[in-house]
Amino acid sequence: MFDLERWQEIFETLRKNKLRTFLTGLSVASGIFILVILLGFSKGLENGVTSEFQRDATNLITVWTGVTTKGYKGLNPGRYVQMKGENFDFISQKYDSNIEYETALFSIWGADISYKNETVRYQVRGAMPDHQFIENADMESGRFINQSDLEDTRKVAVIGKRLRQDLFKDEDPIDKDILIFGMSFKVIGVFIDPGGEREEQQAYIPLSTSQKVFGAGDNIRNMLFTVKMSDNFDEAVQLSTNMSEAIENELKLMHTIAPDDNSAVRVFNTLEEAKKIYSLIDTIKTVFWFIGIFTIVAGVVGVGNIMVIIVKERTKEIGIRKALGAFPISIVGMILQEAIFVTMFAGLFGLIFGLGLLELVGPQIESDFIKYPQVDFNIAISAVFILVFAGALAGFVPAYRAAKIKPIVALRDE
Repeated sequence: MFDLERWQEIFETLRKNKLRTFLTGLSVASGIFILVILLGFSKGLENGVTSEFQRDATNLITVWTGVTTKGYKGLNPGRYVQMKGENFDFISQKYDSNIEYETALFSIWGADISYKNETVRYQVRGAMPDHQFIENADMESGRFINQSDLEDTRKVAVIGKRLRQDLFKDEDPIDKDILIFGMSFKVIGVFIDPGGEREEQQAYIPLSTSQKVFGAGDNIRNMLFTVKMSDNFDEAVQLSTNMSEAIENELKLMHTIAPDDNSAVRVFNTLEEAKKIYSLIDTIKTVFWFIGIFTIVAGVVGVGNIMVIIVKERTKEIGIRKALGAFPISIVGMILQEAIFVTMFAGLFGLIFGLGLLELVGPQIESDFIKYPQVDFNIAISAVFILVFAGALAGFVPAYRAAKIKPIVALRDE
């Protein structure tokens, strides 16, 4: 039942102790505010890292080669290791049961690409059909390279959205011819990539075509594989790690490279890196929770201390109430109601201010690793109610002691 007189009494008490009430509320509000901000930025960090990995397949193994740094079996150091199509075919067949998508690449950097009077210098990559799925690319129009293009060595190209804008403006590029180093290629598709404009500046042509027109023979520059994922993330990471090591060992054996030469063959495993980064994010989130919760605890302790002072100051008043017949439960309720009101009001204020700041500042943050900082509202409001409960518990101890004071003892208090 709503007791108007009790609320008037509570507001009168708060009014008489403005500074004390303000500082108590500030400690509680700042605790919730700090927790909301920390959780928001931990979520933003998770969103940013996730978006970085979404640019390409998460379960990706990338292979490239360099120069040997050690002599081995009579061969001198300083040899450039050139991968061949036969290397790719061997690994593809041997580990077929573990591979989801695969492609070999032959890239040309800074290729002159022209259409009518427009010319740009972007990357051209000879690729295989699976490359679309490895890059997480979607087709805006047309299609991607297929197996027939590869087998027939067709002079066709799939261009990125940014490349289409630079060359064709508002014109439809499908079935139009572009020139790559003066050689004509028919545009068969336009792709969009989650990696953004940098990825969309490229043009893809069939691997066999790039090897032929650029005089590469059977040479390739990269091999990319995605590992079949299992329901158990740790098992998938272990499979990916084992396969990465096996590919590296196979290539070193094929090209007579010292087993401990770490520069000649490079294998990058994104799934293993993802596990490391997600583990780091979990650690950061735990630290943020730890800091936020203990900030709230400090606020709750402040509420408890203030309630002890309030009870001490009102000892005579409590004695008079008991002498006039007030029940202990009414005294406990009076003190608890004040503690709960201050805690609830300050907690909600800190929550609203924190959420509002995230909504205002979050969209302005331009960082690859922090995107859309936000807080689950259910978690935030739950934190407030836990805070209120803790505040009520902090106020209960002095309230219970006050209710047990004998009237004659209370009236003698100075």
